[in-house]
Amino acid sequence: MILVVRNEHNPERTYHEEELANLFPDRIEWRYPHEGRPDLAEIDPDGVVITGSTAGVYEADDRPWIVDQQAWIRELVEAEIPTLGVCFGHQNVNAALGGRVEHRGIRNAIVEAEFAEDPIFDGISPHVAAVHGDWVVESGEGMELIASVEGYEAFGTRHREAPVWTVQFHPECTERFRETVAAGEGWDSLEGIEELNSTELAENFLRIVRERAGQRV
Repeated sequence: MILVVRNEHNPERTYHEEELANLFPDRIEWRYPHEGRPDLAEIDPDGVVITGSTAGVYEADDRPWIVDQQAWIRELVEAEIPTLGVCFGHQNVNAALGGRVEHRGIRNAIVEAEFAEDPIFDGISPHVAAVHGDWVVESGEGMELIASVEGYEAFGTRHREAPVWTVQFHPECTERFRETVAAGEGWDSLEGIEELNSTELAENFLRIVRERAGQRV
């Protein structure tokens, strides 16, 4: 069972977290801004997915749930629960471990990433959807760089010891996702869109979770 932690505070902008949650049929959903910290002992998830948000990590003074989530993320790392952070999730995991996030301008484009050899990227096209304005400019302690694009070195990270992965791009880039972005913000570039298959990242994560769960039996 996957615990999907939804972080969108704006009810009119939930499409991205809904699409991401739908990639994990056997799941429990938790709305962090409204429900607070999930009890890991009570829920006992096999894995955790931390979604995007239109909130910024640097808004923690106005959104105290962000700081609370960072403390909770450190619990995930310590407990070695398989975790996948996406977009804001990528940023907040790194921030929780001492990294730094800055706003550097909105980008809505299909970009070509360079992936390290890692099971989370098995079979994934390097063309992925980047829809964000915030950037991880310094990765967190213990986080290795596993994906980059031109101008953004920390596009994906992995913890050296704990089973924690984070990506800036949106693996949930389905047709509905693309249409919603087009209707709202618009796309800077869709070059490479025909090669998108990043929803398979969810399957890769689930495979890792199942393997680790089997090792515990």
